Amino acid sequence: MVREILKSIREYKRDSILAPIFVMFEVIIEVIMPSFMADLIDKGIDAGDMNFILKMGVMLAVSCILSLIFGAFAGKFAANAAAGFAKNLRKDMFYNVQDFSFSSIDKFSASSIVTRLTTDVTNVQNAYMMIIRSAIRAPLMLVFALVMAFSVNHKLSLVFLAAVSVLGIGLYMIMTHAHPVFERVFKTYDKLNNVVQENLHGIRVVKSFVREDYEEKKFRNVSGDIYNDFVRAEKLLAFNAPLMQFAAYGCMLLISWFGARMIISSSMTTGELTSLITYTMQILMSLMMLSMVFVMITMARASAERIAEILSEKSDLQNPENPVYEIKTGDICFRNVNFGYSKKKQRMCLSNINLEIKSGETVGIIGGTGSSKSSLVQLIPRLYDTLDGEVLVGGRNVREYDIESLRNEVAMVLQKNVLFSGTIKENLRWGNDNAGDEEIKRACQLAQADEFIQNFPDKYDKYIEQGGANVSGGQKQRLCIARALLKKPKILILDDSTSAVDTKTDAGIRKALREEMPNITKIIIAQRISSVENADKIVVMDNGEINAVGTHDELLKNNAVYQEVYKSQVKGESGNE
Repeated sequence: MVREILKSIREYKRDSILAPIFVMFEVIIEVIMPSFMADLIDKGIDAGDMNFILKMGVMLAVSCILSLIFGAFAGKFAANAAAGFAKNLRKDMFYNVQDFSFSSIDKFSASSIVTRLTTDVTNVQNAYMMIIRSAIRAPLMLVFALVMAFSVNHKLSLVFLAAVSVLGIGLYMIMTHAHPVFERVFKTYDKLNNVVQENLHGIRVVKSFVREDYEEKKFRNVSGDIYNDFVRAEKLLAFNAPLMQFAAYGCMLLISWFGARMIISSSMTTGELTSLITYTMQILMSLMMLSMVFVMITMARASAERIAEILSEKSDLQNPENPVYEIKTGDICFRNVNFGYSKKKQRMCLSNINLEIKSGETVGIIGGTGSSKSSLVQLIPRLYDTLDGEVLVGGRNVREYDIESLRNEVAMVLQKNVLFSGTIKENLRWGNDNAGDEEIKRACQLAQADEFIQNFPDKYDKYIEQGGANVSGGQKQRLCIARALLKKPKILILDDSTSAVDTKTDAGIRKALREEMPNITKIIIAQRISSVENADKIVVMDNGEINAVGTHDELLKNNAVYQEVYKSQVKGESGNE
């Protein structure tokens, strides 16, 4: 886990190294200063030597300035390193998510990925900053101050060893009990983000069904779980402060008591006791700093594990060693294909699929909800891999192709149409970065989108809000079809992509595709038989299997499933009239 995360430091290694170096210089200066103070008292003030007092005063002033300079540089480099590390973590996570296969995306929820990119990265950033500064400063200060304290009076310094032992055991107990709670907290954060995200996406539905109270209750329950877990964790961490105070005050009392007795017996000077008390504060402050670092690391450890899960996740779809980059034709062939989203073969979505589609053909796919129509076509651009059998495009197994090259030749309009914030032009150029205005307009004409675009005041420069919230469902579908057409693919897949448009517009889209793009292989998944009745052949899906393949007339004559769908739709249309 640690090795995976530390790869993201990269160009900030220099800052990560310089910060501890300047911290070390700062600590050395601070540890030397009490010895100067002891000499000032014993050899200057007690002896009445004004020249020595001035000399030591100047040395103390210079030491303070140097400590300040080293501390400032340490802070600067630590801040740069931590912020840069966090920036690279977010970048590496986001880039890795872009390479996820659909099965990898299914593994992590969107809300969980957002939490890991924000809250978890911030926790790791804060911990890293403390590690390269405080976690270096505290042990160095502890060791150097202990050495100096033992050099002053080794008998009296044994008090520190007892304090360190008590604090070490106490901190270990706190960390081991707090870590599982923080692990649970961050998983609950995922649920909270999911509740908020779901509510915001469906706010119109919430309001139309007057379900605000229900949504508030859901939010309150999840938020309450986070509150309870944090209270539990903070109660454990709260033991840290009294434990530190007990050790600090105990050391001060013991050293003052035994030190005073030693001064009376002339086995210690006043200056030595003063320096020892200063070292006591330095040792205890370093221990307190270490306890804070342990607390932060305890919180960050759970976050680091969640980040490492994203970084270490590898797509199960990989390019072969020598991939094929050219897809010669739009021929498609399914041979003995079995597929399931789970690797367990007892839960198959598709079973024994055999189907041949020639380049340039228009193929309709129809079937009931849950018949795995979408699962079938998602195997063509290799969004998923088959469990058994093979899918061939252009005469070659899709596993032989370079994934990017394959997907560039397969344009797919999914069931859930997604538009991004930006102008219509910017959205359409997802299909072709270099598409000119005329090319964009032509694609929109084929997709029956140009007419409504011309009615916008800004036409193709109209700003689309996130998710296409300011256009209708039918307009969104037509824009997504136009975006796919701009790719000029060899295979075009429309996955129930005209469900929100009227029958006239649907017919216009099908006519344009048939007349203007005769060489493109077109696969149309639809609920309406009218959308596929003119296809070269129609595939009837039922429970993850191909029930029948044929033309509209053949299926209407010979296939019971198709007949049933046709009759229900014809009856529905006549009933509506």
